[in-house]
Amino acid sequence: MDKKKICVVTGTRADYGILSGLMRLIDQDPAMKLQIVATNMHLSPEYGMTVDEIEKDGFRVDRRVEMLLSSDTPTGTVKSMGLASIGFADAFEQLAPDIIVILGDRYEMLAAASAALIFGIPVAHLHGGEITEGAYDDAIRHAITKLSYYHFTSTEEYRRRVIAMGEEPWRVFYAGSPAVDAISRFAPMPLADLEGSLGVKLDDDFLLVTFHPVTMQPGEGERQTRALLAALDETVMKDADYTKIKVLFTMPNSDTDGRSVARIIREWCDRNAGRALAVTSLGRDRYYSALAHCAAVVGNSSSGLIEAPSFGVPTLDIGDRQKGRASGNTVTHCTAEENAIASGLRHVLSEDTRNQCRLSGVNPYHRPGTLELIHRVLAEAKPARHIAKRFYDQER
Repeated sequence: MDKKKICVVTGTRADYGILSGLMRLIDQDPAMKLQIVATNMHLSPEYGMTVDEIEKDGFRVDRRVEMLLSSDTPTGTVKSMGLASIGFADAFEQLAPDIIVILGDRYEMLAAASAALIFGIPVAHLHGGEITEGAYDDAIRHAITKLSYYHFTSTEEYRRRVIAMGEEPWRVFYAGSPAVDAISRFAPMPLADLEGSLGVKLDDDFLLVTFHPVTMQPGEGERQTRALLAALDETVMKDADYTKIKVLFTMPNSDTDGRSVARIIREWCDRNAGRALAVTSLGRDRYYSALAHCAAVVGNSSSGLIEAPSFGVPTLDIGDRQKGRASGNTVTHCTAEENAIASGLRHVLSEDTRNQCRLSGVNPYHRPGTLELIHRVLAEAKPARHIAKRFYDQER
């Protein structure tokens, strides 16, 4: 009997970190053949050439879809999407997968889902139904939902939202977050090993910071980044209470305005050498280990809401990029203004907040058995081309 071909598309260090556990289950299943298509940031030296990390984990990358132009303007982003569509056309024609697995809300995943629709290949979409009002990813996520056949949501609320979008309930599964499930089995690196791999001394307290441009607010990326850095100057760099705290930045994704944000961050870290470090990509193991050892997570990345709570560390979520997304009691929200960020930093660094998160933090994205549920549904799915979807109307 032919093996069922499950094709996982991955474009960033972040989605690979979330998908890698599921990829391992698929690869170990004798009835399945794992196919991997790597694209976007994975293939860029500027973003760490993270396709190498996939291969170091023992996976075979079946196709590489080059798409990323050296431009972070809207024109460059749209042209990159066009190149992605051409590349996915070739990849899907050659691989002929039975199911395509994609995660989230990035523009390269919209290109992948659109190509799969034309090829008649069912798409299994993870993390649909979520809301992030500050990024155009919000609209992309919902568009991918309508292009997908199987849906694995991270909360029950999001499952109901996907059904409200007209997806039949039997195709929509509340699975939890694969990242959170994987973290429950993850053993962090000792702090000394993490420091050795980075070539810096982090000591017992450091901030883990990731800040992306807010793509639904054009022109705000630089201003908001400078507000964050000014708040760090006011608190961590100058306040006597925080003289031992260091700052570890991970660089933004390949979004519109991402390069200008990265440039400002690198310049600030250079000015604060010895107290601050900017890393292009930590990779999954080092990033999760940094989450385990840091004093707090700061910025506007989804990982501050989804993954950080599992480590019992506080998160300061800045601005509107994640606005509308479910968050637990370890997350503090603030506006993207210098004074508000400075106040938020003092709050998440307080002993009371850190103790509360460590002792009674709740992760709303945790559900035991996430990976096994997704794997089971993929295993039971009947391979078919051009599956017709019915629009599900909820009773009023």
